[in-house]
Amino acid sequence: MAKVELKQPIVDEIAGVVKDAESVVLVNYSGLTVEQDTAFRKEMREAGILYKVYKNTLMNRAFAGTACEALAEHLNGTNALAVSKEDATAPARIIAKYAKQFQKLEMIAGVIEGKYNDAAGMKALADIPSREILLGRLLGSMQSPVANFARVLKQIGEKDGEAAPAAEAAPEAEAAPAAE
Repeated sequence: MAKVELKQPIVDEIAGVVKDAESVVLVNYSGLTVEQDTAFRKEMREAGILYKVYKNTLMNRAFAGTACEALAEHLNGTNALAVSKEDATAPARIIAKYAKQFQKLEMIAGVIEGKYNDAAGMKALADIPSREILLGRLLGSMQSPVANFARVLKQIGEKDGEAAPAAEAAPEAEAAPAAE
């Protein structure tokens, strides 16, 4: 078998990984110690992100004809791919977090939802909170007016004297069984 035929399964693997990905981030990992790299990989794994080192020439072949083709210009040096199929900003957030701790780790560029972003764009995306945090904030902002409306209705009822006796009767009913 020729060398090209031996490498084709790896090219197909890379192409399959980036095909339906929400985000693909190119990372320069040179200079990390084994302990630093292990901690970094562990957090990536826990977040459901595939983080793997491939040869630049194989990534270049796999990127051809895909949305990741723009990343080919950055394929020099020691690079790895961080790929997420679910959360588009998770790889950028985790890489940015570790880049602050480990000065040698560098986020080079990425493709988020089919759009190319350079290093500055990726750093801006890293500042976006996770989907769960954003949904929580949305729910909180939707819940606030309803809660305020309920408080106003309760205060109106207490002012008219309707809710006060019911509130006083409940503690007596609870206290009676405890006395027996």
